Amino acid sequence: MKPIQYHLAEDTIDNKDVDQLIDWLKTYPRLTKDKVTIQFQEKWSRWLGTAYSVFCNSGSSANLLMYYALLLSGRLKNKKVIVPSVGWVTSIAPAMQFGFEPIMCEADPDTFGLDLNHLENLIKQHNPSTVLAVQVLGVPHKMKELMALKEKYGFILLEDACAAIGAVYHGKKIGTFGDMASFSSYFGHQFSTIEGGLVSTSDKQFNDLLLMLRSHGWSKDLDPAAHKAYLEKYQIDDFHSPFVFFEPGFNLRSTDLNAFIGLGQVDKLDWIVQRRQENHSRYKTNFGNKLYYQKCDPESTICSISFGALASSNDQRKSIVSALVENGVETRIFSAGNLGLHPFWYNRYGKFSAPVADKIHHCGFFLPNNPSLKIEDIDFISDVVLKAL
Repeated sequence: MKPIQYHLAEDTIDNKDVDQLIDWLKTYPRLTKDKVTIQFQEKWSRWLGTAYSVFCNSGSSANLLMYYALLLSGRLKNKKVIVPSVGWVTSIAPAMQFGFEPIMCEADPDTFGLDLNHLENLIKQHNPSTVLAVQVLGVPHKMKELMALKEKYGFILLEDACAAIGAVYHGKKIGTFGDMASFSSYFGHQFSTIEGGLVSTSDKQFNDLLLMLRSHGWSKDLDPAAHKAYLEKYQIDDFHSPFVFFEPGFNLRSTDLNAFIGLGQVDKLDWIVQRRQENHSRYKTNFGNKLYYQKCDPESTICSISFGALASSNDQRKSIVSALVENGVETRIFSAGNLGLHPFWYNRYGKFSAPVADKIHHCGFFLPNNPSLKIEDIDFISDVVLKAL
């Protein structure tokens, strides 16, 4: 067995980024959340194409904030939410923690996102207020059809784009379709602030709730007009206003240190996205019809954190994984497989089993895709898989 030479993730924070951080630290700035966090939020929003963004300490916290802001918004006709079978535990866990009624949906055979036929059947049966869509592994889902269902049935759409930064659907960036969207800037994702996450929205009410919930439930982070409106509504003495808690919030803030790194990451994000897209396209070219992998329509652009594929069987996956390990290529199961087959779910709701989600669970695996990998690296990894087939 060779030592790992081809990693699933490599740090996007390079020596230049560290040198810039050191120079900034030598100015002895304030390191906790302050002005740099605001600058990062604004810069990220401009890059993404949305009105507002809230920087927090992880993508999981971003999901937590999304659900709770929705819960407190007063817009829910009920607490039913359709959730995907393929995603991450913290895409679903906040719904459980806040007393929603999560209803699991089968995976689409192309993108591995929500199966839209199953989704519509669930909507007709349950009339949910909310749908959570995960943009699985940076492969854009069938958003034209999903948005048509949103228009038809009037649900609120939460978009988990934690692993889809830089993916594009028909010229529009993923993460700008939902009423709110979450992103992760963790080491293993498209770009890194060491740890971090964002919620983006173009809805002012949601943004104000997100800002308050991120920091204890106070109004200090709101714009002056919104802050004043809260004081007047509750007739608060302005002397006490910085420490009045309007909602039962959390402390999910990140720091200006992380935000400073984020500013530099956004500067090179287009390059990072391009490299990931090139690598992903090379895998697709190399495999052709010889391996089953995620697909999207040709007018969309994939920006994956890893290349996701399915073996024909569990035994074939074992053979592929063995060959990859022997050749120094890091791999793992596909995300978490079918979340409906994990104890956190079936201990509460029973096991969820569906053909595509189960296939992903038992046969799925990841191949490395990060900006440090060259085309010849992708060719070598592809060759290892093809020989194992």
